[in-house]
Amino acid sequence: MARATPEADLSAAPPPRAAGWRERWLAFRHRLVARPAFQRWAAGFPLTRAVAQRNARALFDLCAGFVYAQVLTACVRLDLFRMLADGPLPPETVAGRVGLPPDSARLLLRAAASLDLLTPLPDGRYALADLGAALLGNPGVAAMITHHAMLYDDLRDPVALLRREGGPTRLAAYWGYAGAADPAGLPDEATGPYSALMGASQALIAGDILDAWPLARHRRLLDIGGGEGAFAIAALRRHPQLRLTLFDLPPVAARARARFAAEGLAERAEAVGGSFHAGLPPGADAVSLVRVVHDHDDAPALALLRAAHAALAPGGTLLLAEPMAGTPGAEPVGDAYFGFYLLAMGSGRPRTAAELAGMLTRAGFSAVREVPTRRPMLTRLLIAERPPEQRVSHSHV
Repeated sequence: MARATPEADLSAAPPPRAAGWRERWLAFRHRLVARPAFQRWAAGFPLTRAVAQRNARALFDLCAGFVYAQVLTACVRLDLFRMLADGPLPPETVAGRVGLPPDSARLLLRAAASLDLLTPLPDGRYALADLGAALLGNPGVAAMITHHAMLYDDLRDPVALLRREGGPTRLAAYWGYAGAADPAGLPDEATGPYSALMGASQALIAGDILDAWPLARHRRLLDIGGGEGAFAIAALRRHPQLRLTLFDLPPVAARARARFAAEGLAERAEAVGGSFHAGLPPGADAVSLVRVVHDHDDAPALALLRAAHAALAPGGTLLLAEPMAGTPGAEPVGDAYFGFYLLAMGSGRPRTAAELAGMLTRAGFSAVREVPTRRPMLTRLLIAERPPEQRVSHSHV
């Protein structure tokens, strides 16, 4: 789905400046590294051999990354990890159970072992490795792996996607609210698939958020864009004093309402359907936005934060949790993966913690700060406050 992009103002471009010593050194170094003769020399010279080999492997992994991902997809679709959960199996047994020719089963098992998903045993059988076992405990990850078939299809021509020339994408159709003129009017069949996927992925990080910011101090939580209630249910289970309102599109809220009833939480939780543009239910002393803001472009994201500010009781707390651009040690997650995913989706972008803090401040929040989470690669957490009416604070990170 195309998004409008402003024309570049070339007249406002800063004048060119002379290259400093660091830029000149990098230019020389890169010209040297680009030479095939230097690459061969570095691969054989004892002092540079290890670096050259690491770089060669890293470059090959970038080239082969799609194949690696497809190996993982095949393992998930064939339910290979669950099959091996009870113990190691020989290739012939695996072949029979998954319906593959024996040579294809051996190929898949060797490939999965090379990616540290499985462990080959001396007797020829294959067992789970740590990565394969970890996937068993995270069904949300397996759901995302299967879902990625749409993303791969949308990335078949990444240059056309970057130029917004590829036409409608599968992800834009899947996340129907991203380009809908009236998201609140979407039918149930347009929201069901992504709501289930969102619930699976939220369950993966709910504990991390609640560990970082316990809700014991709060009385009522408004969970905006809470989907079918994965985060809401985790919060209610952990904090018996908590009352909760989940807000999402009408058909999504209906499914959340049914899930609250099935979990025995209907007396403490309600689900309200609508559009945040028409206002949010007021009165909560805590508001949560879990993987919601990065789905929106800047203008609607800021409007959402302002609506959250208006709904939050004075002195209340906002929790904004999502993967963020520029996360140390996980830059490819926020900048590459989510950058291209949201581009294909047709709405939103990954933002740095500083960018989000600035948006929160513009929306009227104060005391914006980051609270560390267990796995910042998956989600980071910003906390902000709506100041009491009698005082206004302008502090921010």
